[in-house]
This record gives sequence, structure tokens and C-alpha cells, in this order.
Amino acid sequence: MLISNPFSILSESIPSLFMQLFVILMFVLIIVGTILDMIHKKNVKYFFQNARKAKLQAKKSLTVNEKTSIIAKTVASEILTTSELGFGKRRVAHLLGMYGTILFWISSIIMIFLYSHPQSNTPILYPILWHLGACMTCLGGYWFWFFLRVDVSAEAYPWYRIIQADLFVLSLVITSTFALIWSFFNYSNIFFWDILFLVFFAVSNLFLFGSIYWSKFAHMFYKPGAAIQKNLAEADGSRDNLPLPSDAPKQYGLGIKRESPKHY
Repeated sequence: MLISNPFSILSESIPSLFMQLFVILMFVLIIVGTILDMIHKKNVKYFFQNARKAKLQAKKSLTVNEKTSIIAKTVASEILTTSELGFGKRRVAHLLGMYGTILFWISSIIMIFLYSHPQSNTPILYPILWHLGACMTCLGGYWFWFFLRVDVSAEAYPWYRIIQADLFVLSLVITSTFALIWSFFNYSNIFFWDILFLVFFAVSNLFLFGSIYWSKFAHMFYKPGAAIQKNLAEADGSRDNLPLPSDAPKQYGLGIKRESPKHY
């Protein structure tokens, strides 16, 4: 199963063109949802307004080489390895989900557009990456969902409590779960169940990409820009229009050392 292209098997009953049009529809939903999210939350407008204010308050003019170096370090540290989460379990779970999703999406696109025909000779690398990516997403997502969420681990809310902020993670994990189950039934040629979970897989994708306006999906576009702007502002002295941090004591009260937060 792990080296079998599920879309090639599916093409025996569903034309590959239909699968390709479905992927294009997902791209359209991403674009439309992100634009609507930007209009509603005014993130981009705030970002550029804040950048202009910071430029006026800058105490130092950064050279092109300095800006390039800061951007490169930010991408390598805060974006590619999410260093702002520290070295705890939350960071590991986030990296599993992030890179698992990237592998899953990229391998899906490659197999659907290049190897979604009954006679396709799919390189075994792509099915392996597809299944590996889905497994990584499930591992990181379920780990976060059941054990690492702030409202579960720190505020004692039950794991089944769902709020709007959970839509992105939950739909992402469910989509990957349905993908793996569908792949198993599809490869095993178990009639009815393969069709049922194919429908579940398709519907979960529609929900994932169709709920961008209400979920945190678009944060993957905003967060890199915000991280770069923050580090540039610290380098030029503008600090995003924020005051300098105070020298807070390590102990509070009557010499009692504070307990480290468990969700970082």
C-alpha cells in the first residue's frame, strides 16, 4: 500500500481530469478564502501601516546585506524550524504537522497531475512521501489535539471541546486520516468502503479549504511576513513601535520561583 499510487488506482473508475479539476478548485478556494480573510481582518493593511510607522522611528538604516542576512536567519530559524516555540513537545508536534502537510500536498499534486492514469508508472518515492506525510500530520495533529492544546493541558477543558480556532488543525488531521483509510481500502479493493472513505476524503478537503475565512489556515501566509518584519524592526531600533522590555526579576512574590508553562 505504501508504494502504491492511490490516484492511479482511482483513475480506473474516475477520470484523471476530474481529479485535476478538483485540485484546481482547492487552489481557487485558497485564493478566495485568503483574500476574504485579509479584507475582513485587515491583516495586510495593518502590516504595511505598522511597517511605515516603524520606518519613521528607525534609529538605524539597514543595508541590503544586513536585511538579507536577517531575512535568511528568520527563514532558517523561525519559519523552517519554528524556534519561537522553544525545544518542547509543542515545537516537535508543530514540525511534524507542518512538514507532514507539505509532503502530503506536494506529493498529491505530483501524482494527480503526472501519474493519475491506469497505466501510469509512478516512482515509488511519491506514494511513500504521500503516506509518510499523512502519517506525520496525524501524529503531530493528534498529539497536539489530545495533549498539548493550551485549553486542554493548562485549563482542564475536555479534548472534545471544539471552538472556531480549532477548525484548521482539526480539519487538517481529519483529512489526513481519511486519506490513509481510503488508501487502505482502495489498495485492498474493498468495495463500498473505498467509495465511502473517498467521499469522506473529498468532503474533508472541501471543508479544509472552504473554511479558510473562518479558520487559521491563512496564518501560514501571515506568520512568515510578521516574523521577518519583527526582526527587521528590532535590528533598526524601531521595535515595531513598542517600548523597550523591562528587566523583570526571575523570581516573584516572596522568593517563589514561577513554574514553567507546560504548553511551550
